[in-house]
Amino acid sequence: MLVGCGPITFTIGGSPATKPLSMSIVQTEGGWLGPRVAIIDVSGMLSNGPKRGLLSTSENPTSLLHEKLERARTDPRVKAVLLRLNTPGGTVTASDAMYRQLIRFKERSGKPVVAIMMDVAASGGYYLACAADRIVAYPSTVTGSIGVIIQTISFKPAMDRLGIDAEAIVSGPNKDAGSPFSKLTEEHRQVLRSMLDDFYIRFVTLVRRSRSGIPAGRFDEVTDGRVYSGDAALKVGLVDEVGDLHDAFALAKGLAGVKRAELVMYHRPNNTARTPYAAASGVAGSPGANGLPGPGGVQINLAQINLAENPVGRGVGFYYLWQPTRLDP
Repeated sequence: MLVGCGPITFTIGGSPATKPLSMSIVQTEGGWLGPRVAIIDVSGMLSNGPKRGLLSTSENPTSLLHEKLERARTDPRVKAVLLRLNTPGGTVTASDAMYRQLIRFKERSGKPVVAIMMDVAASGGYYLACAADRIVAYPSTVTGSIGVIIQTISFKPAMDRLGIDAEAIVSGPNKDAGSPFSKLTEEHRQVLRSMLDDFYIRFVTLVRRSRSGIPAGRFDEVTDGRVYSGDAALKVGLVDEVGDLHDAFALAKGLAGVKRAELVMYHRPNNTARTPYAAASGVAGSPGANGLPGPGGVQINLAQINLAENPVGRGVGFYYLWQPTRLDP
């Protein structure tokens, strides 16, 4: 009955993005009305839109980053930003848009940015890190994966076996390149390859400009899509230091020219961060920084089918994304 009625959505509580950001002090080194360093988290898939699930809705990461950077820019007590990355990357455009936000923040505020890589800061995550003045990685961080991917899938062989015929009326021979209902021809492949090469050149140029420490003789190897641990990334010049959050905090203070500072985080109301390690959640209904449900309540989507996403779980498009694959014998 529910499926016959179409998509049905019940929302309990307000959308998290409708509530202004709050700020919590998660570490203090004494003093009164002294300088601050702001932790800004970028976690999960990078996209320019919210990701909706059965019981939760995450915020638009591009919009959320802009909102937090504006808070840090307009607070005269904030002297530096710690950009905490835990992301495998995302769409090409979202990665570039967020990178440009960080560059613009530094230009307008004059405040340094130190990137601290957590479990994963690969592909589009590394693209963002290139906007920072310094990059710190944990020894066990997975980073690198400098490259572009477009994932296509074709249902045509199975449709042919079932006697199903799909016909698209197109304005030109390459209009349906990458369609799951047609076979990818060599001409289609070349069209997509040309675009992918353009995006890859943009990525590599950015890395070459921002990471002068990569040995010239190893640059092609470092940017061929492979991933590195934090320790290995230091050896090839992808990061500046191997350390932890405290090391990154000290580095940010040094770049800002301050000896002591409060460490602060921005979050939605009722999602208060208590320690520097509590990443403020942007997911409605999911555990927040304090272990309680996020501020947006719970959204329950019944009988919702999203045809805009392909069967591997992402929208069709070009990605700066690390996607490890499990191969079963």
